Amino acid sequence: MADLKKIVIDGTEIEVDPAMTILQACEQAGVEVPRFCYHERLSIAGNCRMCLVEVVGGPPKPAASCAMQVRDLRPGPEGQPPVVKTNSPMVKKAREGVMEFLLINHPLDCPICDQGGECDLQDQAMAYGVDFSRFREAKRATEDLDLGPLVATTMTRCISCTRCVRFTTEVAGIHQMGQTGRGEDAEITSYLNQTLDSNLQGNIIDLCPVGALTSKPYAFTARPWELTKTETIDVMDALGANIRVDTKGREVMRILPRNHDGVNEEWISDKTRFVWDGLRRQRLDRPYVRVDGKLKPASWDEALGAAAAAMKGKKIAGLIGDLAPVEAVYALKQLVTGLGGTVECRTDGAKLPEGNRSAYVGNAHVEDIDTAKEIYLIGTDPRVESAVLDARIRKAWLAGANVHLIGTAEGLSYDVTNHGPGRIVINRLLAEAKPTEGALVILGQGAISEGDGKQVTGQSMALAQALGAKFMMLHTAAARVGAMDVGATTMGGIDAAMEGAEVVFNLGADEVDIQDGPFVIYQGSHGDRGAHRADVILPAASYVEEQGLFVNTEGRPQLALRAAFPPGEAKENWAILRALSAHVGEVLPFDSIAQLRSALVAEVPHLAQIDEVPDNGWTPEPAAELQKGKFRPVVTDFYLTNPIARASQVMAELSAQAKARAETPVAAE
Repeated sequence: MADLKKIVIDGTEIEVDPAMTILQACEQAGVEVPRFCYHERLSIAGNCRMCLVEVVGGPPKPAASCAMQVRDLRPGPEGQPPVVKTNSPMVKKAREGVMEFLLINHPLDCPICDQGGECDLQDQAMAYGVDFSRFREAKRATEDLDLGPLVATTMTRCISCTRCVRFTTEVAGIHQMGQTGRGEDAEITSYLNQTLDSNLQGNIIDLCPVGALTSKPYAFTARPWELTKTETIDVMDALGANIRVDTKGREVMRILPRNHDGVNEEWISDKTRFVWDGLRRQRLDRPYVRVDGKLKPASWDEALGAAAAAMKGKKIAGLIGDLAPVEAVYALKQLVTGLGGTVECRTDGAKLPEGNRSAYVGNAHVEDIDTAKEIYLIGTDPRVESAVLDARIRKAWLAGANVHLIGTAEGLSYDVTNHGPGRIVINRLLAEAKPTEGALVILGQGAISEGDGKQVTGQSMALAQALGAKFMMLHTAAARVGAMDVGATTMGGIDAAMEGAEVVFNLGADEVDIQDGPFVIYQGSHGDRGAHRADVILPAASYVEEQGLFVNTEGRPQLALRAAFPPGEAKENWAILRALSAHVGEVLPFDSIAQLRSALVAEVPHLAQIDEVPDNGWTPEPAAELQKGKFRPVVTDFYLTNPIARASQVMAELSAQAKARAETPVAAE
């Protein structure tokens, strides 16, 4: 670390890294400096001038604190530390002037603006502006953009901070937004009126400090002070992004990101942000039992009784879906194995090695991507499997990392060295591998979902070892790592679990086709494929309606909290299984989620380390030379990967739009 430099801010002397900007130094000193264009995760634009401060002994004018580094400040005449003032009369007058200019063309839309109540411009006009206006001329107006079905635009409110342009260009890696014109004619526009083509575009709604970019699906439905805010965890992919769910009454109104540097920084994917309308459509809100070939509504007693009668004395297979919390998985495993059955969480056929956490999770942290120099992507397309993690790979690439691709991935926002789509490429890379500083191997589910999945894992781990690299397994299902941790697996995978099964207990696994024959008990939240095949339906809570543990792709246990209540007669997952166990006559030994969690932690101790990544050690799987064959993609449609997303109208619209875009020929074709 560089030598620290002393600086005096508002009479307080502190020591800071000279590479810091004055604005960052002020934050370290606990002094708030207003800003519109500056953002910690974007490049510095220095164009709103709201962060002006006075540098004593410098030029006789205020300086933009976001664009001036501490090392550029001159010491006093006798070598005293440089002095910065953020509350002098000069600064106060400068801020009032800047605010007056910003409000010249800004319309008085606050009563009808969705940003009202959480608007930076409102807050800073109150704190740093004046209580009168000298402006009498007509205000400028600009045309609104069509950015697609997610982001609503009202461009007369735009203050040209360019945060949206910098985010889409730098983080999302698309180049459809920019600024044209100068002076009063300057405006944010999209190239040839294109809509945004990114799985991260919703983040510009959070970034916009005014009401120029707002959420289209959420428009005019609620004000921020009417909402109950709950901090929880996302399950749309296996990254486990930290989110905040805002509810009004019983309804989820919107989902926003929370900052977590180790997981999602402060970004979330569009599926995470806009899937909430799927939480209220096609919900299962009462039990059903199939009578004479038709599903009929039933009471809980009847449904549990029918399920228990079917399970007694039969060979049972328990299937675990992608959105199940660890507690529900554990309860189902205890119930089914207690009755002599088997459970399986690898419902997509992934050949994840049982019991070896360093193989099915790896030993890398998500944060390691930031400092990686050589990144190997094997059988994965992170753009659709984990859009926020993909943005992190782009960040590493922008910092100089080389990205190697083994497999097929289209539309990546960074350059890759494509080694080919097949398995035998790994053999060649392993033969040529030399220890490389900052190497990271990321293995995707597409590489291990065929018959030779375990050999691919072994060969990839051998490659990581030869490179001296960290190893990460990129999962696509939020429930998978937690289910592997509690041992919800069967030797031989899903085929072995289903073989000869007379009863299938389906815990929200909607991506599995269950053949005719077995009696199917479906426990889940939505009327999706699993419910159509069911003989008994037990309606359960979704991920925002119950407390639950989820373990993300790097093995970090995180606690999701309840933001709403299940509709109708639906109940929490673990409670349904506990009630069913009483009907079966094999009562599970817990009566509350606290007791269940105690039993769970006693069996799997690292699940108690909430928000910490346990050390998984390093136990390589047996490596064997791989035969020819291409890796197949596991996510064919980013927007329709789970029952909640398939129930969402917004996701259906986005999916149709993406399909149409893919089929539209480009001019050069």
